[in-house]
Amino acid sequence: MRPTILANGLVFSDGYRMIGSVVIDNGIIRDIPMGYLNLATIDRKNYNVVNCSGKMILPGVIDEHVHFREPGLTEKGNINSESHAALAGGVTTFFDMPNTNPATTTVEAWENKMERASEMSAINYAFYMGATASNLREIFAMDPTRYPGVKVFMGSSTGNLLLDNDASMHRLFSDYKGVISVHAECNSIIDQNVRRLNALYPDGIPLRLHHEVRSREACVEATRRAIGMARETGARLHVMHISTADELRFFKEGDVALKRITAETCPHYLMFTSDSVEQTGGLTKCNPAIKSDDDRRALIKAVADGRINTVATDHAPHQRLNKSGNALTAASGMPSVQFSLPIMLQMARKGYFSYETVVKCLCHNPAEIFNIDRRGALRHNYWADIVVVNPDTEYEITDEIVCSRCGWTPYAGTRLSFSVEQTWVNGVLAYNKGHFTDQQNPMPVRFNV
Repeated sequence: MRPTILANGLVFSDGYRMIGSVVIDNGIIRDIPMGYLNLATIDRKNYNVVNCSGKMILPGVIDEHVHFREPGLTEKGNINSESHAALAGGVTTFFDMPNTNPATTTVEAWENKMERASEMSAINYAFYMGATASNLREIFAMDPTRYPGVKVFMGSSTGNLLLDNDASMHRLFSDYKGVISVHAECNSIIDQNVRRLNALYPDGIPLRLHHEVRSREACVEATRRAIGMARETGARLHVMHISTADELRFFKEGDVALKRITAETCPHYLMFTSDSVEQTGGLTKCNPAIKSDDDRRALIKAVADGRINTVATDHAPHQRLNKSGNALTAASGMPSVQFSLPIMLQMARKGYFSYETVVKCLCHNPAEIFNIDRRGALRHNYWADIVVVNPDTEYEITDEIVCSRCGWTPYAGTRLSFSVEQTWVNGVLAYNKGHFTDQQNPMPVRFNV
């Protein structure tokens, strides 16, 4: 195939932006010439040219926190449907969580997921191992170049994946050399909240009180405990979906490359408040629960100043009928992977943080934290995972444009100016102006150690 030139766009990478072009050859970025190219001088017999004038050229998004529901929960979504939704949103790499059926707690289950992804995924893929009290030896024996790390659930609602006893936690934190990603909620505090609220509401805890069931105290205590253990043992810790202002005191500003403890939040914690759970009929119910407007504002500030290092979606599709009920019975989780990049860019346009910060949190920092091989930036000899964004396309998010199998989005009604025009995966144009090209070239992600 001829090399491709994405010409004369606003190129974002490594903290800079400037007019330039990206040259793709054999799946790899071969050059990034700065300044305007005179397209009339390019030999079209030797180059395929895409005029990106007026467009943004970004690295492909790395969503290091998704639930694509396969195996066992495919009525909600599967690797094929959800990776296509990701592709439409400029996501070129995903890391999938282990709380499937069966759970990804054995090498056999992990290999089965990898094989399924090789057959079905539209984008690059990786899968966490779930940590339990009984599988740590198996995790320690795995090839660290093939998976992103382990996921630890410190709060319930995840079947047999709860790991909250001190002995097992300390062994994992002491002996595991990769990234430990945690869902930090204190199970005992949640149980106390449930007992208290059940006594007050014997007919069922109202949906509007979900944030009191999975309270800020539950989040703060679990995050404090995880960080304390990481500091004691020197473990590499990534705390996922931070939802409270109180937790932010545990994290520092600064270069992510110098940190051993990092933090993630999600777009829904930056967009919604606890009131939305009842207002949307449960569509924004998730774990950890969305908190107050003060928390939302504090999280936005932490994204801007670098205390929050990544923004991932926690994409978790459910059938709409399962989202109704009370605070204990309505399903927790929502689909987000298709809209995270345009939503974050829209927030940047409003002045909450810079476009460079969006690229850092969605692309650069995930690659840095997880030591991903040659992805997450527009650099010479990196894989050509690239997104072309039109910054001036006014539209409204509706359920009709949702690509996830569940067919709905909590962001319906949100107006945006940014739309993903093209998504290139390993140098192949996989999504083009609203259409999947069926020419995807996904790969398993490799990690440097």
